[in-house]
Amino acid sequence: MKRPIYFLALMTLLSASCKNEDHLSDPNKPNILFIVVDDLGYADLSVMGSEYYETPNIDAVAKSGNVFTNGYATCSVCSPSRASLLNGQFTARHGITQFVGAPSGSEWKKKNRYTKLLPPEYKHHLDHDDVTLPEVLKENGYRTFFAGKWHLGGAADHSLPTDHGFDINQGGYEKGGPYSGGYFSPFNNPQMEDQEEEKGMSLSMKLAKETSGFIEKNKDTTFLAYLSFYAVHAPIQTTKDKWKRYRDKAEQMGIAENGFEMERILPARKYQDNPVYAGLIEQVDEAVGSVLKTLKDNGLDKNTIVVFTSDNGGVTSGDNFSTDQLMLRGGKGYQWEGGLRVPYFIYVPWLKQNGGMIETPVSGADLYPTLLDLANIPLKPEAHADGISLKPLLNGEEIDDRPLFWHYPHYGNQGGEPVSIIRKDNWKLIHYWEDDHNELYDLNTDLKEGNDLSGKNKAIVETLYTQLMDWLESMNTQYAKEDPEWDEAARIKRLESHKTKLMPRLEKQRREMLSPDWQPNDDWWGSEVNEINKNQNS
Repeated sequence: MKRPIYFLALMTLLSASCKNEDHLSDPNKPNILFIVVDDLGYADLSVMGSEYYETPNIDAVAKSGNVFTNGYATCSVCSPSRASLLNGQFTARHGITQFVGAPSGSEWKKKNRYTKLLPPEYKHHLDHDDVTLPEVLKENGYRTFFAGKWHLGGAADHSLPTDHGFDINQGGYEKGGPYSGGYFSPFNNPQMEDQEEEKGMSLSMKLAKETSGFIEKNKDTTFLAYLSFYAVHAPIQTTKDKWKRYRDKAEQMGIAENGFEMERILPARKYQDNPVYAGLIEQVDEAVGSVLKTLKDNGLDKNTIVVFTSDNGGVTSGDNFSTDQLMLRGGKGYQWEGGLRVPYFIYVPWLKQNGGMIETPVSGADLYPTLLDLANIPLKPEAHADGISLKPLLNGEEIDDRPLFWHYPHYGNQGGEPVSIIRKDNWKLIHYWEDDHNELYDLNTDLKEGNDLSGKNKAIVETLYTQLMDWLESMNTQYAKEDPEWDEAARIKRLESHKTKLMPRLEKQRREMLSPDWQPNDDWWGSEVNEINKNQNS
């Protein structure tokens, strides 16, 4: 198999720092630290190829553990994939096919007369009948803790983290972003208490602080600490100090005249040069480092599994148009690899395979059974129906070939279209529901998905399409339906507006953010307090 250039570069990055560790004994009941970053793209880490973002602590997890180079979220937007992490099911099975709170059906029609299809209804909270990972761990003597973004229902639905197997919840409720208080205290989160001494603290560090506190209190028990960052979701914010450092770095690397290009629907960012986003990523990395230090300081680093992943690709279009996925096309909300492929690391201290790369395609739904297997707990295939244990891969063995499926019958805020997808071996087939056409890509040779091979490989298209449709039918899933009143002229007008109005506005904002005297507001989102405190304590 011909390996793409990005893969060879990644191999060099990992092998350069990989070291052989003494083989440790397999603990009967290991602790688990499960880290999820919101909207973090596949290429948004230095260990994954970025020359702009700096993430030494997260890189250390990758270099110590195993990197799954074909690791996927089960959806290109957050709520569906977050549900899959907890229940081990693909989205068509568990029914949360769109981010919770998005309009559908007639409600969609009131606001969006320019789309051909009406998105179907979807579940608005995690199903209470689902047997989740924390529930199974709790049954087996684990203390279970959740911190950060939930976005799988709220108190009104009786669907908070504590309704689905977590003993403790710090900050998880129905919202999908840090809208109330932003990324600096006070956070005004109804599920998390603000402390006076935390004034100016970043939200990522606050979540890390709560997670570390739980670990220290439960160091003599067995625990699951599920750290689910709100970052790096929009609206992006950072400190003046971090913005300046990354602004200067962008200048040193060379600032391109134009930073955006049109995708099918929206402009997309062409470069990793957003200094606010870079600072926000660094805040997450610092928070991850602080929790890893807590594990080490308490003698828990040798018997704690660490999982690190994201819920979907990085945001190239929509929201804050924050990043670019380098070797991948698209980002969050899109049907291409940039929307679905994510950082996917598993560190098991007692395994000899650490420091390696695993090319087998895997899914977020696989983490549930994998962790049960590593914790010597019997699997529950009736619960995690679409996930399989990756323990054989972690042990240097193989698993049976299988297809991966995606079903997103919605329009994304970032430009995504209603699609269903199958990946099998190196082939990826995308079925578009607006006009029932298919695209076929060979991911071994075309990660950018720029060469549609459907016309040249009709037999492969027919085989994959049939398998995809049979699977969807077995799921009894919901589909988008054509709106008989849709207005094609309105769509054309909107697309033209994206080119003539939105793109120039984005270019202007980018130039301003990269100018030496840029200031977003009077107090840098309150973050200057954090810098003052840091300087006083240094």
